[in-house]
Amino acid sequence: MAVMVRELCYLVAQGVHGMAEHEQGSWQARKLAICRKAQRRHSHFYERCAHWSFNRSPEIEPLRWHRERLVLAGTALLVTFLSGFIMPAWASAMRPAPTPEVHALLPLALPKIAPSSTTPAEVNQWQVVHVQPGQTLSDIFAAHGLGMSDLQKVMDAAGDHKSALHDIRPGEEFDFLLDSDGSLKGFRYDQDQANRAVVRLDGDHPSFTLQQRDIDLREQIAHGTIRSSLYAAGDQAGMNAAMVGKLADLFKYDIDFVQDLRVGDSFTVIYDDIYRDGIHYGEGDIIAAEFINQGKRYTAYRFKKADGSYGWFSEDGRPIQKSFLRIPVDFTRISSKFSVARMHPILGRMRAHKGVDYAAPMGTPIHAAGDGVIKYHGWERGYGNFVVIQHSKTISTAYGHMSRFVKGQHVGEHVRQGEVIGYVGMTGLATGPHLHYEFRVNGVQRNPQTVTLPKPQPLPAAQLARFETQVVKPQLARLTELDNRIKLARVKAADNNDN
Repeated sequence: MAVMVRELCYLVAQGVHGMAEHEQGSWQARKLAICRKAQRRHSHFYERCAHWSFNRSPEIEPLRWHRERLVLAGTALLVTFLSGFIMPAWASAMRPAPTPEVHALLPLALPKIAPSSTTPAEVNQWQVVHVQPGQTLSDIFAAHGLGMSDLQKVMDAAGDHKSALHDIRPGEEFDFLLDSDGSLKGFRYDQDQANRAVVRLDGDHPSFTLQQRDIDLREQIAHGTIRSSLYAAGDQAGMNAAMVGKLADLFKYDIDFVQDLRVGDSFTVIYDDIYRDGIHYGEGDIIAAEFINQGKRYTAYRFKKADGSYGWFSEDGRPIQKSFLRIPVDFTRISSKFSVARMHPILGRMRAHKGVDYAAPMGTPIHAAGDGVIKYHGWERGYGNFVVIQHSKTISTAYGHMSRFVKGQHVGEHVRQGEVIGYVGMTGLATGPHLHYEFRVNGVQRNPQTVTLPKPQPLPAAQLARFETQVVKPQLARLTELDNRIKLARVKAADNNDN
């Protein structure tokens, strides 16, 4: 029985094995059949790519890329690519944290700094004030809540340096240093162009010091041609109104800038600009100037005289400042000229007008035309408030219709050219504010506009030689060179316009 069972099992096993071999053989046969069919269908592809192989040996079957091989190759490439990112990040994460450096602090003894007497905060407390027209120093102190006692303290501390505080002018600068309670601790002002006076009242005793300022003179050159007015020509030449005023003041003895100026007149000026502590401070002096008026040439050169003072002289060494002012007041117009017969506006009859009437605003200062002695000072019929100045044995000048006189002046007092002797008014027989001005020779009135004024004496021989060598020759060469450049530029401009 057992033998039969074993034989039966063997037969079953042989049958199963045979069936497996038969099925495997059938699968291999189908696979080969599919490959042969694909080769026949794509024979053109296999003919072109038959040489593709990792091994060109004919004995070895060429490598064929099946689906599973492509998947494996792609997976390998993906793993390689990802490892390029994962490995560095992992390495950085595994790196130990750096150990911070340990710095040792050692005590170091520093030298002690002496406390400063003036702190920046204190400097910023200085209050700057600029004088306005009509203001007095007491007005400025009162505007800061200070009284006359504070002003007196400043005057006492300034001592011999308080002269600059007596006659203040618009535009001047004053600085105040006030305490928290409004009391005065310090006061500063310009003693002169190069020095600043400082008064301190915050110590046990008032103190006064002078601080030197850094002054720099920068030379400027300007040329202008009159088209409408002197100030318009100066502005076009780059000059400010103050410097144009200095130019007019320099030539006022020879040129009447109201009546004598003509279109085409020209000027050339060499002057200094003043810079203080690196900031433009103001206008300096005219070094040399040339003015062409109606074809006539006038020159002025600055020169230091033997006594140390400066003056302006023409090329022949005569002072620009003549013995007499041609016009002794800043006027707006000539209301009446010199005439032997004129209808009087008040009397209504013909009579001689033996002077020139210069109309000006009420209160305009009137200046002495030249050095002399006051001969008459008071009221005169028709003239109102009247002053007569005797300049020499033969020449005198007269001033009428004044609104008031200068206090303290009297008959017999000496006055200098340009000194104020009164103010424009309309006292006496006058219809409006003006100055009636007369120029008398041996007691006889002459036309102030046309009378020949005496020439001043030239420089002494020794100074004249130095003036010509050191001043006239070099400055005249510069003026001539500038004139030549201007003429050349005009010729080129004219040629360009013609082309």
